Amino acid sequence: MRNHLRTFMLLAALSALFVGIGYLIGGPTGMAVAFLFAAGMNLISYWNADKIVLKMYRAVEVDRDHPEPLIRNYVEDTLELANRAGLPRPKIYVIDQDQPNAFATGRDPAHAAVAATRGLLRMLDRREIRGVMAHELAHVKNRDTLTMTVTATIAGAISALANFAFFFGGRDEEGRPTGVIPMIVVALVAPMAAALVQFAISRGREYEADRHGAEISGDPQALASALQKIEAYARGGHFNPDAERNPATAHMFIINPLAGRGGGDNLFSTHPATHNRVAALMQLTGVAAEAIVQPARGRGTGTAVPITSARKSPWN
Repeated sequence: MRNHLRTFMLLAALSALFVGIGYLIGGPTGMAVAFLFAAGMNLISYWNADKIVLKMYRAVEVDRDHPEPLIRNYVEDTLELANRAGLPRPKIYVIDQDQPNAFATGRDPAHAAVAATRGLLRMLDRREIRGVMAHELAHVKNRDTLTMTVTATIAGAISALANFAFFFGGRDEEGRPTGVIPMIVVALVAPMAAALVQFAISRGREYEADRHGAEISGDPQALASALQKIEAYARGGHFNPDAERNPATAHMFIINPLAGRGGGDNLFSTHPATHNRVAALMQLTGVAAEAIVQPARGRGTGTAVPITSARKSPWN
């Protein structure tokens, strides 16, 4: 109920912002058009936002019968982790991108989907992949996916509307041009306001998903190792072109996919700093974060952290 209330408040806030921009662009008529558009967009986002995001990234659904052993293992492990978490079987997707990353989507656990890039499946070992997918399933279990996916859709629309305002200007109630300065302000402030909502809903949820994901997998160190490897690769100049074209979806991923961004744990980062996330995960096992060996690039034979048997974890 609490997450549903948060989603409603988020939709209301973004819709109000959308309608306000409509008013600045076209006066009362623009406000009315924006209101109708926002209402329709909210309805579409609730039912179809997951499909929209998966289509943006050209995600392909996979199953246990896939010809590649790597993907079969990924599917098998994800389904096993979902069962451990008490979740319905999610749909499982692969994204043909070299940058290692993953996200979850869907309006509720019964309609959930998880997606991982080929880069993630190639670069991480099986234990680390399990840690990442447990994190994504934690988002599903916590019912974060609806809020995160709807935010991505509406924030993108707000940015598009602000660009429209910048190029076409606005008019007052009598149809007279309002001038260039107000439209520049709208074009700059509206995307920033939408982004602030993304930041607010994303950073705290990532910490919670890390913790609950560690509970699902019973292996917090594997997730910590995976986070380090993913960030090292993403920040090494490896682009995700689809994410660059759709920056409003950045908060959905386990690590910020926008190259060269999101280094610190500050207001203008869609994700908490990775070293803070790693430290929090290490506290669950009593292992100092400083003891983690910095991950090497490329796929290795083991994780970058000490091996801990999942059966000896405090959650099993």
